[in-house]
Amino acid sequence: MRRPFSLLAGALLAGALTVSAVPAASAADGDDGFTIKDPRIKESSGLAASRQHPGVYWTHNDSGYGPQIYAVDGRTGETVATVTLSGIGTPRDVEAISIGPDDQIYVGDIGDNRGGTWPYVWIYRLPEPKELKDQTIRATQYVVKYENGARDAESMVVHPKTGRVYIIDKNEDGGHLYEGPAELSASGTNIFRPIAPVDLWATDAALSPDGEHLAVRGYFGGIHYDWNGGRIKRAGRLQVPLQAQGESLTYSADGSKLLYGSEGADSPVVAYDAPGAGKKGTAPSSRDGSGAAGSGAGGSGGLGAGTLAAAVVAVVAVLGLGRLLRRRR
Repeated sequence: MRRPFSLLAGALLAGALTVSAVPAASAADGDDGFTIKDPRIKESSGLAASRQHPGVYWTHNDSGYGPQIYAVDGRTGETVATVTLSGIGTPRDVEAISIGPDDQIYVGDIGDNRGGTWPYVWIYRLPEPKELKDQTIRATQYVVKYENGARDAESMVVHPKTGRVYIIDKNEDGGHLYEGPAELSASGTNIFRPIAPVDLWATDAALSPDGEHLAVRGYFGGIHYDWNGGRIKRAGRLQVPLQAQGESLTYSADGSKLLYGSEGADSPVVAYDAPGAGKKGTAPSSRDGSGAAGSGAGGSGGLGAGTLAAAVVAVVAVLGLGRLLRRRR
């Protein structure tokens, strides 16, 4: 996956701050954050809370891996089931996962490592298994095209009541929410049309379980919207934890938490109270804030002067190296 050089600086900053910025997790019921321990999951790029198995979260790898999704126990971080999708082609760049009505899992093979040049992408749908065990499940494959041409995307949501699928394209200057047809067709091409701007370089998104709120994250910030029938209205900024490469987002099954994931081995999944949850110890959203990473639960997110100074030095060094390399080209 191609990423701009400036993102490396941000990743170094995030790495330097991760220890201080990530809140402690009590893991009381699996919704309070965890660390993904499975060594096979090196590029977790999507996250979805199970509807059938409380405290369990589905995830998957990025491009270059097989057609597998993983059920991770939020209490322990251990993988409790590996599901292999059959009946589909070779996945290309899987970036998102969401659960719709009737416990149907949707997997978004919607990334585009060529910078938005593939003429079509895919969505896969399969029933969430009632029993958590390693198994193979046949999936339905859907062909997706965009009304205004090919583009890269990493965010896909499924409305929990209507089952309609939406995609947000990934654009450094901000993207758009794309609406799919009322029902996906497995025999034809599904055209997704832009219906609303999204003011973020989006890496993932999630709809609340009641279908009333949309949360969108990027590498260094996030925004939450009132869903408003898909004609979204901006409600405020999310305080997103600084992570090495923030790629995933989901609501907990009861809608009280937002969980943020990152790529990398032993990657942390950080839980904050969702906007409006009104619980003590949250990293709250803001209607006029900067969207920077907030403190964690219990006030554990304060930054020491030494940590902050080291992070700034790292960023300056990387940006300086970037300028030097550009001059030599």
